Amino acid sequence: MERKVDIGAAFFDVDMRVGRVVSVEDFPEARRPACKLTVDFGPDVGQLRTSAQITNYSAEELVGRLIVGAINLGPKRIAGFRSEFLVLGGLEPDGTVHLLSVEGVEPGAPVA
Repeated sequence: MERKVDIGAAFFDVDMRVGRVVSVEDFPEARRPACKLTVDFGPDVGQLRTSAQITNYSAEELVGRLIVGAINLGPKRIAGFRSEFLVLGGLEPDGTVHLLSVEGVEPGAPVA
């Protein structure tokens, strides 16, 4: 029996929010090159941390930048680090991630 999934409904179950990067740390323990980000998602959510394979940005380019994160997918353990959300971006064939960008909204704003 084939199971039908309502992709539209599943998409809208993902809580995507705007956040501001407040700190960036190296993550040498990760198998693939990555960094640890701390992101402020506003007063209702607070700060969350994640591991992100975004090596084409310097820490200076990331701190203060508004990003989009999927915040309700559940935590994941990566090389002993608790990653609490997923940073969203466009993915090149070579694995390079281009972060989604937003302007004119405050951290915590939902993404529609």
